[in-house]
Amino acid sequence: MALNLPIDVLRSFVAVVDGGSMLRASERVFLSQPAVSLQIKRLEELLQLPLFVREGRRLVLTPQGEGVLAHAREMLALNDRIVAALSGDMFAGPVRIGFVQDFAETLLQGLLAQFAALHPEARLEIRVGGTPHLHELLDSDRLDLILGMGAPGDPAAIRTEAMRWFGQSGLSERDPVLLAVLERPCRFRDAAISALEQAGRTYQLVVETASLSVLRAAVLGGVGVTCRTDLFAGLPSFPDEALPSLPQVTCILRRRDRLSPPVRQLHDLIYQRVVDAQ
Repeated sequence: MALNLPIDVLRSFVAVVDGGSMLRASERVFLSQPAVSLQIKRLEELLQLPLFVREGRRLVLTPQGEGVLAHAREMLALNDRIVAALSGDMFAGPVRIGFVQDFAETLLQGLLAQFAALHPEARLEIRVGGTPHLHELLDSDRLDLILGMGAPGDPAAIRTEAMRWFGQSGLSERDPVLLAVLERPCRFRDAAISALEQAGRTYQLVVETASLSVLRAAVLGGVGVTCRTDLFAGLPSFPDEALPSLPQVTCILRRRDRLSPPVRQLHDLIYQRVVDAQ
């Protein structure tokens, strides 16, 4: 007798893997945490396989679970493509977008509201993280669109920006330079440190954070200087000659090959917003 695996159960299973917990998965699939837990138990019973083990507070895939995951992603992708093909502009699943923090905090707030108004049936899943991680998520079919930062010449580049130094007046003359940066990996962090070292300027890391909001507060508060682009709005900047010159950086926009018309529209809205940004 053939075994039929329910799509909604597979979707919850993948959501647990991507979210790292039952709680985060419940937010993604709009079910209660106990309901997600029951779905995972049901899937394990159907397959007669243990899918997760608990390590402290973390859920970790078993080797059998790793094997099921790859097939589950394929089945969900095929299901969503079939529904999208038959339903025209209707959404077959969530719109999954990834941004670096610079864009998530400033540039795209109004755009996402605009898209939600155009497509009230859409469910947006938004991941904020570093560009390398966003590339991984897109390549493993866990995101539909990503907007990040890249090097000059990146084939996915849609805009080139100059990196600039930001900080309160007078801090550029300090020795050592008091530096506020994001945690690794960060292209701006690497550029700032490299520029100072090449110029023979000593520096001290006074703020190292995963949060762009904390970085902004540190710079506004006069704790240290940082390097970003003019997209990082609302901060005092130094004259170009005040600190060592910095390289350029690009804004990159990538997408999956096959997108529904509304998601392609979101891609085009993001492209235009970034290109036109002042």
